Amino acid sequence: MNAFNNDLDTAWLIQQLRRASTPVDAVQLIQALTTKKTTVGDGEEIIAVLIEMLSHHHPSVPAAAVEGLVQLGLDSVEPLIAAYHASVDHGLQAYIVQALAKIGDSKALDLLLEVVGVEVANHCQGNVRRVAARGLGRIGSTANDPEVVKGAIAKLTWTLQKTEDWALRYAAVVSLQEIATLDAIATLQAALPQEQDSVVQVRLKTALSQL
Repeated sequence: MNAFNNDLDTAWLIQQLRRASTPVDAVQLIQALTTKKTTVGDGEEIIAVLIEMLSHHHPSVPAAAVEGLVQLGLDSVEPLIAAYHASVDHGLQAYIVQALAKIGDSKALDLLLEVVGVEVANHCQGNVRRVAARGLGRIGSTANDPEVVKGAIAKLTWTLQKTEDWALRYAAVVSLQEIATLDAIATLQAALPQEQDSVVQVRLKTALSQL
């Protein structure tokens, strides 16, 4: 339960969040602001400060901000995309990708396609690609635009066929199962005899048995 009631002024809550002396206080203020947005509005200012909190040094604070932005849903998408492109901080960008992947809105498709397609040696950035691949699954399974679904499947197919990171291919399998169109199923069927990693092979068999 939030330590701050919903009658408090948004500007005051934002001010207190920026001055929070402990991660616990910051998390409680983020939760209070998220609740306030969903009940009384003040969206732009709240989304802006939640994105600001993605750069906080204590991991519990950006984690809470990600969850808050996900709860705020579609209103968060465009500000998150703008913040991603305005930053060169890989840590901040990773949290933004995490939030966009969880929201799963098609406006984030191009950004997630770009992230999945970037070859990186850094392990943490590899994890970001996996998160983005799961985001493509969420978008492809909920979008009404056939071109959006086609784009998500195409990148996940490329991921299965062309990337060396077995965990990334694993994420692509889960996402293609989530999308579950005929094209997605055909991709999974074609990948099974080609896959060399035993863990991914098992996940492919599981996906195909459930479709």
